[in-house]
This record gives sequence, structure tokens and C-alpha cells, in this order.
Amino acid sequence: MKIYTKSGDKGTTSLVYGSRVSKKDQRVEAYGTCDEANSMIGLGLSYLKAEYFDGKEKFEGFFHKIQTALFHVGAELATPSGKEVKWKLEDSDIKELEEQIDFLDGTLTPLKNFILPGGHPAGAALHTARTIVRRAEREAVGIGEDVNPLVLSYLNRLSDFLFVAARYINQQLGEEEKNLHQ
Repeated sequence: MKIYTKSGDKGTTSLVYGSRVSKKDQRVEAYGTCDEANSMIGLGLSYLKAEYFDGKEKFEGFFHKIQTALFHVGAELATPSGKEVKWKLEDSDIKELEEQIDFLDGTLTPLKNFILPGGHPAGAALHTARTIVRRAEREAVGIGEDVNPLVLSYLNRLSDFLFVAARYINQQLGEEEKNLHQ
């Protein structure tokens, strides 16, 4: 299979099941933004080294699940209304995010102020991924009622998880958080 197909040279792309739409279609914007978030998560993880903190393998394993789930979200968004989604998002995907948020948040110093994104490059990249996920959520909302409500819930929870994960990484690596008014 060739990487290039030339089928998108005139500004259209295929959704799942083959219908052609503009590359500016709301669905394409939404699943493309999920792809951006997934890439930023990958960048963040590339900055982590095994010696940085205990449990890196478990941490990265959970991120592998998240990156896979983002492909499921993309499949949901790329499937036209009325068609069956092949890679379905499940309630358990959201529950697992909530459990990880609660676990990581329980290890962190409670927030008293807004914090500025940044810190270690891995933490900063996850802060950036969080903002990209927020954009994906807005794009998905723009599709309207045809979006599986689990997609919106997952993206909402994922942005919360990425915020907590960025804080966790920064704390584990000794990066001091900068408050908004410091």
C-alpha cells in the first residue's frame, strides 16, 4: 500500500465507509484535532526517561491505552451519521480515566491558585496536549447531535487527566509549579 493516494489533492478526504467530504468538514476538523493531541502526547512521553521516576512503565502503559482510545474517538468522529462505528468507545474508557485522575491527584499538592503551563518538557507537552483535547472537544460539539455523547465525555475527562498528569510529572521531576500571580 502506498502512503500517498492523490485522492485528497483537491481538498477532500474520505470518512469511514467512503463518503467524500471537504477537509474543512467539521468531522475532519474534530478527528484531525484528536490526531494532533495524540501526537503531542507522544512528544511528551518521548521526554521521559526510566530513571526519572518509579512506575514509568505503568504510566506509559496507561498512556498507550489513552493513545489507542483517541483512535477510537477519531473513528467515532469519522463515521457518518447512521453508520456503525467499528471501534467503539466504552463507558469503561471514561471510568478508567476518572480512576487515574483520582489516583494521580491524590499524590499532588492541592491547588490554591491557577498555575501556568510549563515545567519539564514532558509536563509542558502534556499541558499542550490538554489544550488540543479541549479544542477537539469544541470541534466535536460543533458536529451536533450526531456525536456519541461518550466522545464528548471522554474528551472532557481526558483534558482533566492530562492536566493532572502534567502536574504529576512536574512534581515527580522536581519542577516547581508557577502560580498565576507569582
